[in-house]
Amino acid sequence: MAGLENRRARHDYEILETYEAGLVLRGTEVKSIRSGQVDFTGAFARFEDGELFIEGLYIAPYEKGSYTNHDPRRLRKLLLHKSELQKLRSRVEQKGLTLVPLKIYFNERGLAKMLIGLGRGKKAFQKKDDDKRRAVQRELESW
Repeated sequence: MAGLENRRARHDYEILETYEAGLVLRGTEVKSIRSGQVDFTGAFARFEDGELFIEGLYIAPYEKGSYTNHDPRRLRKLLLHKSELQKLRSRVEQKGLTLVPLKIYFNERGLAKMLIGLGRGKKAFQKKDDDKRRAVQRELESW
């Protein structure tokens, strides 16, 4: 399941659960994703009229596109089962939980998928502790 990962997400958030969602895209967006031109900075998912949308995800305009090119920061709909949507909505309404994109990839049938995580924001000291723990782990593995 190779794809484009949001490496900052696991640094900034404690991921409690992950969900695989379908992604509604336009043609030139698919080509830009395949060429790796995606920026997750500031992206998050939010509910609007009972549906889930990804906001702030930057997909660069396709370089060989013409007037059919897409808006790079438009709202994109995420597709989940109704029961999953209801569960996520109730969890997000709890204090401090948010939905962050973790990864974009294409499944074996060629459909665009997004791995989203239900996460709680980390405090600065938690991030430092994680960095220290990773550094010690790397040093132990090098021995």
